[in-house]
Amino acid sequence: MMDADTLWLAVALVLVFEGLFPFASPAGWRRMFAQLLQMNDGQIRFFGLFSILTGLVLIWFLTS
Repeated sequence: MMDADTLWLAVALVLVFEGLFPFASPAGWRRMFAQLLQMNDGQIRFFGLFSILTGLVLIWFLTS
């Protein structure tokens, strides 16, 4: 079972990973964000769903 400390650790790791690309390549991050703004809602939802499912599969493998 996951306790609050584990949850906060997971949130902290997400923030670290989310910050790596804009820190390492601000111009590349800006281009990627501009391309994201050009996508339609269905494409963005697909990538969101893919991320959710990938995360759930990883959680399942790591906790089983």
